[in-house]
Amino acid sequence: MSETKTESTRPAAEKLEKATFAGGCFWCMVTPFEEQPGIHGVVSGYMGGHKANPTYEEVCSDTTGHAEVVEITFDPAIYPYEKLLNTYWMQIDPTDAGGQFHDRGDSYRSAIFYYGEEQRAAAERSRDELQRSGRFDKPIVTEIVPATEFYPAEDYHQGYHHKNPLRYKMYRKGSGRDAFIADHWNTPKEREARRSKLTPIQYEVTQNNGTERPFTGEYWDFNGEGLYVDIVSGEPLFSSADKFDSNCGWPSFTKPIVGANVKEKDDLTHGMVRTEVRSKEADSHLGHVFNDGPGPTRLRYCINSAALRFIPKADMEKEGYGHYLTYL
Repeated sequence: MSETKTESTRPAAEKLEKATFAGGCFWCMVTPFEEQPGIHGVVSGYMGGHKANPTYEEVCSDTTGHAEVVEITFDPAIYPYEKLLNTYWMQIDPTDAGGQFHDRGDSYRSAIFYYGEEQRAAAERSRDELQRSGRFDKPIVTEIVPATEFYPAEDYHQGYHHKNPLRYKMYRKGSGRDAFIADHWNTPKEREARRSKLTPIQYEVTQNNGTERPFTGEYWDFNGEGLYVDIVSGEPLFSSADKFDSNCGWPSFTKPIVGANVKEKDDLTHGMVRTEVRSKEADSHLGHVFNDGPGPTRLRYCINSAALRFIPKADMEKEGYGHYLTYL
């Protein structure tokens, strides 16, 4: 996790809560949550079966009744359960009763395991709202059931994407998960609806992969202290503490404020080989990342001003970003 916990900043254990979600292969269910502020742990494991201490092989044989799950320890004051649910729904196919994507079988089913009546009610509300939204043309079949005994998975499954990044990336792409997410979230209809809410240059950059002219954007030489968020969704992207003057004509940062909030894609347009940077939630085009930045990352996130909204440090608390103040 990117957020360092100290004895002075770590909340009392009684303020933390648990959430457990099944969404197919647990390797792919860790990354959406692990780096978010307020998340204090994400553990891969098994739940919902009848055998004590099952092994991975036993669970995958569909003989124990368990599902692959992630158990999340979170601070609801910073990352509420309702927000966890929103993140969860965007990772899965909730209409598939036979597994998730390439992975088939009961152990790969989707499920929300709730702790207490408040979580149950919140999960059912979010499911019903998603069904009414018309985003899916089939019924949502994700189970909402009481949590049972949680069994951590074997050590080699924990943090798999960190230990085996290339294999994880290939597996995730080959599974069909990312393609499904792209087809069902941030659809062409949703992108078109944003036209009235954005300026022409903001729309061109974020929705049409455009690029503003260098030295023309609002933030290329701006030095205010605060937080840069996605102009479309408001998801936190970059901190002023990581901004530097690259003299390239666009705002430059050494790293995202939360790695899970951005995604990178190969970009072969214009006869070049580049790495595009997009926001995770809104899928906004942000810019590109290059390997010519300062240490220690040696990265330069070259970002269009038109994709960003700046929130001054003095306004972060009242705008709901107070828990990001430590990143400044």
